[in-house]
Amino acid sequence: MAEADWVVRHDGDGTPVLRYRLGEREGRPWADLLEVLDESADTTGFIRAELPGWVVSGSPELGRRLVADGATVLRHAHTFRRDLRADPPPADWAGAPLREGLRAVPCDRAPEELFEAWRAAFAPGHVDHFPGDDARALAERLGLLLAGKAIGPVLPSSVLAVDAEDRVVAGVVLTDRNGLPWVGDVFRHPRRGYRGLGADLLRRAVTDAAARGLADVHLVVTEGNPARRLYESLDFRLRETSLTVRVPG
Repeated sequence: MAEADWVVRHDGDGTPVLRYRLGEREGRPWADLLEVLDESADTTGFIRAELPGWVVSGSPELGRRLVADGATVLRHAHTFRRDLRADPPPADWAGAPLREGLRAVPCDRAPEELFEAWRAAFAPGHVDHFPGDDARALAERLGLLLAGKAIGPVLPSSVLAVDAEDRVVAGVVLTDRNGLPWVGDVFRHPRRGYRGLGADLLRRAVTDAAARGLADVHLVVTEGNPARRLYESLDFRLRETSLTVRVPG
């Protein structure tokens, strides 16, 4: 990641205190991948003063300190990476047939066509459930993801599964996050009984990404999401853990 990609904040004496990637999350400015540069500084006080009302993503230790100082936890998550060059996907991942009656198609459909399966996959009680109404979920989550405005542009390795009536029942959305191939979402409609379909599609997406010359694929999984076991079974390896909080203000 280039140095120019980072925002650096200094104290009154000009000493660099922290740096982060600037983004937007839930309608708020977002200091993503925040790193503390001056361990001797009152970091939580500095963040409270310089970033009031912001969303901050950083180490669990920093997140816990901010929570103790009044911040609200938004997400506790783990970042994984799969190396596609040192550990190429098995050859049989590419052509593994989907179960009877299903077809794999490109992820080039309108958000409304994916919404029923996506919303059902993250129903109330799921750690990644969006608590707003359907209109907000479509506009603020799925719509932004597919438009390339949540993480980055959707990559051609993304794939959907449709049934005999051409309804979307599952999908893997692979995106470009500042040059990193990033799994934005893996979803499957639970009421249609297609257990394991998400894994089938993820194998296809990862294999296609490798065939296109990508070096690796990254993803984030929320603490408590059972999908973590799937990612680990497909040779995604833990890189780091982060805590995302909303700073008071």
